[in-house]
Amino acid sequence: MVSTQYGLIRTIQVRNANVPGVLGALATAVGQAGANIGNIVTVHISQNHVVRDIDVLVNDEAHLADVLYNLNSLDDVDVLETRDEVLGLHRGGKIEMVSRHPVDSIATLRKVYTPGVADVCLRIADDPSLARLYTTIHRTVAIITDGSAVLGLGNIGLAPSMPVMEGKAALLHQFVGVSGVPLLMDVSSIDEFVEAVVRIAPTFGGIHIEDVAAPGCFELVERLRARLDMPVMQDDQDGTAAVVLGAVLAASKATQSPLRQLRIGQIGLGAAGQAVADLLMHATDNPVLGADLSGESLERHKSHGGIPSDIEEIMRTADLVVATTGVKDLIKPEMIRPGQIILALSNPDAEIDPQVALSAGARLAADGRSVNNVLGYPGIWSGALRSQATEINREMLVAVGQCLAELAPEGELMPNPLDLDVHRRVAYAVARAAVATGVGVEMGAEELEAWSGT
Repeated sequence: MVSTQYGLIRTIQVRNANVPGVLGALATAVGQAGANIGNIVTVHISQNHVVRDIDVLVNDEAHLADVLYNLNSLDDVDVLETRDEVLGLHRGGKIEMVSRHPVDSIATLRKVYTPGVADVCLRIADDPSLARLYTTIHRTVAIITDGSAVLGLGNIGLAPSMPVMEGKAALLHQFVGVSGVPLLMDVSSIDEFVEAVVRIAPTFGGIHIEDVAAPGCFELVERLRARLDMPVMQDDQDGTAAVVLGAVLAASKATQSPLRQLRIGQIGLGAAGQAVADLLMHATDNPVLGADLSGESLERHKSHGGIPSDIEEIMRTADLVVATTGVKDLIKPEMIRPGQIILALSNPDAEIDPQVALSAGARLAADGRSVNNVLGYPGIWSGALRSQATEINREMLVAVGQCLAELAPEGELMPNPLDLDVHRRVAYAVARAAVATGVGVEMGAEELEAWSGT
């Protein structure tokens, strides 16, 4: 079977004869090369020809060459060019800071800057709580990394991690209107990391820790939460765990398997894996089997109430398997037990391709493209900031999982991440849980007005 774990997206511009059947032949040629088609955009139509931009998903450049060979072999089809639009979208970065109010007159200039701004400063000096109404602090989050565990790529450093941080910020703003500021932290110890974040924290309404390697990430988040009176979230832990819980709840419903009767195995007990196991144990009130190559990680899992195990036992006995190891193709088809639910979530390469898992007998299977924390962190931050939450607690994460499971269409484990209503409803669930657990407050009229339009 051809793998569908595509690592590259390329745009191929083709010109074909404007006659029925040619586009179908073109799509067949792409499929016969083992690639998949994404967007198709018609660029130009004439009486004789059609020019289209076709996004193809391929494994690597050699795979792309196979696709181009098939296309060039077709009659009435000419390949005009191949473009890497992923790099194009990143050129110059994906985000920028802009003014919310155009400064297009002297009158406006005097209001947003001197002398008008001085009055606002004095008001905040007299009543610091007014900063929530008259500055961006209450709707801005610091997105911070040391580059030590970027996606499934590992310790690739600070500058290479910036595209991920920018992507987080771009989606945070687009989906829920919260501003994210990427910060690359050049530190050599957890002590330095903590002190640096504490010093810049007054600029922000929350601290979003991203792609920091275990075990340091656990201590970092714990210490920051002890030092700061604001929400601190480690997205690899909290965001991932909340979204995985949603997928597990949806899978339980789809298979009519009572959640508390599912035997769950977690392969990989790093930042994401341990957090997933912890939240699933909280939600099911049952221990989770945990496997990891690190003895320290296994001991940590045991101390959290889990059962140390190994991949063989998990694949042999678990009804639902979650994998967050970063190891491509770790789970072999022959390891799948008929009827299992497989969530292989490492990005960009999963532990097993979902189609391969399904062909091997899995009842449900998904990877990190669909079960992704992009469905969690925007709503988590919007709900936490709007409710003035002082922390992001476990009940708020459970609310995220329950909300996502309710919104998942029939036959799917997750809703559409581009549906803005999904993020609004997640934010509402988080805010309600924050208020219910005493870490948040109801929004007043002025606060609602300040958030209007988002």
